Amino acid sequence: MQIVLTGASGFVGQNLIKFFHRHKVGVIFSLNLRETLPDVFPTSNAIIHLAGKAHDIDKNSSTTEYLDVNVGLTKKMFDLFLKSDCPDFVYFSSVKAAADAVEGILTEDIITNPKTIYGQSKKQAEEYLLSKDLPIGKRLFILRPCMIHGPGNKGNLNLLYKFVKKGIPYPLGAFDNKRSFLSIDNVCFVLEEILKNRSIPGGIYNLADDEELSTKEVIQIIGKASHSKARIWNIPAGLINCVVKIGGMVNLPLNPERLQKLTESYVVSNEKIKNVLGVKTLPVTSEEGLLKTIRSFGS
Repeated sequence: MQIVLTGASGFVGQNLIKFFHRHKVGVIFSLNLRETLPDVFPTSNAIIHLAGKAHDIDKNSSTTEYLDVNVGLTKKMFDLFLKSDCPDFVYFSSVKAAADAVEGILTEDIITNPKTIYGQSKKQAEEYLLSKDLPIGKRLFILRPCMIHGPGNKGNLNLLYKFVKKGIPYPLGAFDNKRSFLSIDNVCFVLEEILKNRSIPGGIYNLADDEELSTKEVIQIIGKASHSKARIWNIPAGLINCVVKIGGMVNLPLNPERLQKLTESYVVSNEKIKNVLGVKTLPVTSEEGLLKTIRSFGS
């Protein structure tokens, strides 16, 4: 099997390459999208389009950047795919293409209504892909992952790890939430299954681990993985919100958007992808995946 992969230098791309090499899934053709795209792709069994402009919580990125990369680049890649002999196109979108906030459980049949330019750009890319007629024998997979984590991942998990490791109490214990996470190992499993089984239909699929966790549970898992005492403070939410407003004005680590990410509930259903794969559970549990990720921070 031969695979064309964009975004190979990113966190997910690097882990995919390691997985594919380890499991002898195929040869990777990595495209550098900072250069001119080729007129014709090398012969391949699948194109996995990972490259994109990530969500910028510090809001330093312009609307044009999101549209040029997440929409414009995806259009070019898909147009090349349609003209090629490659049978499969896998686009990594995001759950944020569907909704920035979730009441209940997010499923694929939601009426999409993203509010941020990041989510809107991902939605526009999806709409373009779905607007094209697929030649017979080709499949299109639009994957909407929630927060992916694994070795080498940087972000809120790493920030929480540093807090716990230094013995700094987690001050947001008063907030009660449930969030879905996604282990990179489960991402790799899903990709391998859909690429090797031609009977699996293309379509839009959410990606998430089987179990959702509260941020407090994540803090406890971090303590377990780092052999540190997880200290949780239940400071009143009103007081925290006041502090966070100040943090947003003076550029402190805890700003309104980061508070939302740490405390909001965002539960994602993975039932559709499990049904087409014919599995009841994904290989890695939420806790197992987080333990692996967090232990990598100290290595």
